[in-house]
Amino acid sequence: MTTVLLIRHGRTAANAGGVLAGWTTGVGLDDHGRDQATRLGERLARVPLAAVVSSPLDRALETAAHLVRDRAADVPVHVDDRVGEVRYGDWTGQPLKQLAKDPLWKVVQAHPSGATFPGDEGESLASMQARAVSAVREWNRRLGEDAVYAVVSHGDVIKALLADALGQHLDSFQRIVVDPASLSVVRFTALRPFVERMNDTGGSVDALVPRQKGRRRKKPSSDAAIGGGAGEGTP
Repeated sequence: MTTVLLIRHGRTAANAGGVLAGWTTGVGLDDHGRDQATRLGERLARVPLAAVVSSPLDRALETAAHLVRDRAADVPVHVDDRVGEVRYGDWTGQPLKQLAKDPLWKVVQAHPSGATFPGDEGESLASMQARAVSAVREWNRRLGEDAVYAVVSHGDVIKALLADALGQHLDSFQRIVVDPASLSVVRFTALRPFVERMNDTGGSVDALVPRQKGRRRKKPSSDAAIGGGAGEGTP
């Protein structure tokens, strides 16, 4: 089973200020976002990554750098435009409060599969989902069924990928929440994908660390509490 860690980049000044950054260049992480990316890298340090596939935008590449930093083995970072941000066209760089007054906003919220962003550079949300899903399936084949790898991308792109993995129509993707520096996990099998985590921003990632082959589990001691110890719940 190929395991894909879907990671949204850390917070930026645009996120904090309610501005739609889109493909604007030079938008890096703010201080809080760098702290988020550092802590995420520390959380995932024990998870063996075959690769990191990143959006080409600065905020994603900066987050990806924190994931591979200080690892015992080098992890290649591949840049793939197909997991880049939605091309919002004329909406790029605009305050969200202002965009909420545009009639297209309601379409984006209620019927996203029918939404195409204005201007020569604008794309449809359906096209975005198609390119992102195609990228993940291609990387699954390229890296192999036993691979664990990360995709560092953007909120709407990850929501669209999760909707596809859940077997939901794109029109449901606005019901999914993906916070900055959050972790979502999808395992792909020959039968179907299984969504194991969504919008995870803390807690144990031990389940993502492969067990050593041939290692037997220790039998519980006679005084072990029934039901297991604390801290073993799903984060």
